[in-house]
Formats: sequence, structure tokens, C-alpha cells
Amino acid sequence: MDRFTAMQVFVAVTERGSVTAAAEALDMSRAMASRYLESLERWLGVRLLHRTTRRIALTDAGHEALSRCRQMLDLADEAQVAAGVRSIEPRGRLRIATSQSFAQAWLAEAVAEFLDGHPQAQVELLVLERAVNLVEERVDLAVRITNQLDESLVARKLCSCRSVLCASPDYAKRHGMPTTPEQLAEHANVEHAYVSRSKITLRREGRSVTVPVAGRLSSNEAGVVRVAALAGAGIALLPTYFVADDLRQSRLVPVLPAWEPELLGIHAVYLSRHYQPLLLRAMIDFLAERLGGDVAPWDRDIDTTRATHRETSS
Repeated sequence: MDRFTAMQVFVAVTERGSVTAAAEALDMSRAMASRYLESLERWLGVRLLHRTTRRIALTDAGHEALSRCRQMLDLADEAQVAAGVRSIEPRGRLRIATSQSFAQAWLAEAVAEFLDGHPQAQVELLVLERAVNLVEERVDLAVRITNQLDESLVARKLCSCRSVLCASPDYAKRHGMPTTPEQLAEHANVEHAYVSRSKITLRREGRSVTVPVAGRLSSNEAGVVRVAALAGAGIALLPTYFVADDLRQSRLVPVLPAWEPELLGIHAVYLSRHYQPLLLRAMIDFLAERLGGDVAPWDRDIDTTRATHRETSS
């Protein structure tokens, strides 16, 4: 059997934790992946993996072989790039995980555009409000918005994620607007369970202030927080990718526009940089190109809106 493919299977099994997950990533049957592993072990004359019904573990020989196989795959990859083989059309299936708000606001449309240009590709977009375990849940790529990354994974920053404190015009009319960060404690806040629970940190001209906030309504999902803010339930901290249209149409207005909430990173997170299917690499490059630049695409035409409110409130 093809020894190069056998090494690809071996590396994929160790990184994804099972023969089944590796087979899916490489677009082959589980039985075929198992035969490749067996052929590699026969060729090397050693057992590479301890396999049980529950887990797979590397043998001592497997640990040694893994690093060598990765080196050989890297060299082959470099040779293919140099020879122009990467012009081959990406194919296969990707499982991508991200938050519901980012999927709705931006990623679903971007993935649709990618698929339009790659007719042999398929994508399963998983929408979750938690960080997934890429190995256990067989996820090829996670798009995460955070400043705290798992060191065991590889991450490529795509762009920055800005947030905005905002409220409905009706709320502002009924309750007024805070003029200092400390006054946020006197207002009703719609809290996000993972982002703005109990406190918010704001920055201005090198100064950082963390203020306590409280509200009668909270949710673990940004879409619910947005709807509640639109309904006048209070002041909410929301990502600009999700409320850019609301700000432009004045359905929501910025609160304390001179103060910036903490800047987060939007990252493409995956298992390994040593062996990446062409489809995964193509998707990451596509997202990086779409999002690349100092300012994210959804922020490029709302800065004037924020500036106008900043001047009005100063």
C-alpha cells in the first residue's frame, strides 16, 4: 500500500484520537484507514499504537516514528508547494465550530461564498456557545473569539473583535445615559453569562477601569442579549460584528463611546500545523483574507457612527 498515505493516516490518528476521526478527515473508510496503519506497522516491523475499544496510545516505537513521519510529510508538503501541486482543487468535508452569533452575523455567509468557489467541498457548521474539544467532537476547525487560547492547539489570528456598550433609544429616553463608567452600576444591564457577568472593563487613553454591573436579565447567548437590549431592557455589551446594522440604523445607540471595551481576538483554531488537509488549509487562508486588515469588515463603516456619538456626548 502507499506508504506516504499510510504515514498520513498514522499522524491523523494520533492527532484526532481515533481511527474513525482520522478516516473522516482523510475522506476514506475506517476499514481502509486501519489497513494503512497495519501496512505501516508491517513495513517498520514494530507496533506503533496500543488500540483498545476506548482509546489509542502510542507505543515507544510509535513516539519515535511519529516525529519522523511528520518530518517526511512536511518535506513532501514543501515539495508539492514548490511544484505547484497546490493548484489541485480542495475536496472533502470540514466540520467547523463557532458561536451562534458569529455564525449568523458573518461566518455562514463567508462559508457559502467559499463553497461557491469550491464545488467539491462540503462544510458542516456547528453552532455552540462553548469551546468544543476538537478531538472528542471531531471538529476540524474552530473559530473562537477569545484572548485565552489552549496551548495544546494551533491558532491563527484572523482579526480583532471589538465590542460596544449599547442601549435602545427608548431606554436612553426613559433612564438617561451614563456619562462615566462608574455610573454603569446605577443602570440596568443585560448580562452575557460568559462575557459581561458582574463586571465590565473599559479603557480610554491608557487608563483602564473595571466597574461592577447588575441586571435582572442575563443569557448565555448573544442573540438573546441583543433582542433584550433592542426591547429596552438595559445596557448591553455586544460584539460590533453582531450589532453593526443596529448602530447604523440607530436601533441601538453607543453608551460611553469614548471608552473602549476589551479587544478580543478572532482565531482559527485547529489540531496541528504538521499535516493539514488541503481543504482545511484553503478554508483558513480564505477566512484570513476575508477578515484580514487592521479593521474588521463590519467595523469599517460604523466608526463614523461611534465618532458622532462620541462628539455629542463629550
